Amino acid sequence: MAVVELTSLKGCLAHGGRLLGLDVGSKTIGLAISDSRLRVASPLATIRRVRFAVDAKEISRVIAERRIGGLIIGLPIGMDGSEGPRCQSVRQFAVNLLGMGDLPVAFWDERFSTIGAERPLRAAEMSHRRRADVIDKMAAAYILQGALDRLGNLQRPA
Repeated sequence: MAVVELTSLKGCLAHGGRLLGLDVGSKTIGLAISDSRLRVASPLATIRRVRFAVDAKEISRVIAERRIGGLIIGLPIGMDGSEGPRCQSVRQFAVNLLGMGDLPVAFWDERFSTIGAERPLRAAEMSHRRRADVIDKMAAAYILQGALDRLGNLQRPA
């Protein structure tokens, strides 16, 4: 794997390769998947973090089963644009994943992802407990959809 700019990610994917979005937290990892045309993100699963080897094995299983061609990892940048300890932790997680395979990885600013993912859940009057069960994979879908929208906008003529 290699870390690439989002703008060059699509060129690194095999034809029909999907993207897997990750919302990496200290207790869970939310997963979302794109369609093969890289237009729509869908929530997939939430992994309860154990230790890196176990977490990575589960992510590798999803990559193999779903024919994933690249990863979008949410980067928890501060509201002032700074990168704090959480960003460093997520970047280290990505570096650790780099040794596991040959997929490109791009980061996407995840500011407001939890708020954006939670808003429709509240509107649907979902209980707090149920929201807690799905928020991480919904946040991953929100992150991935933002990246997909950016990729789509790169292709449109000005």
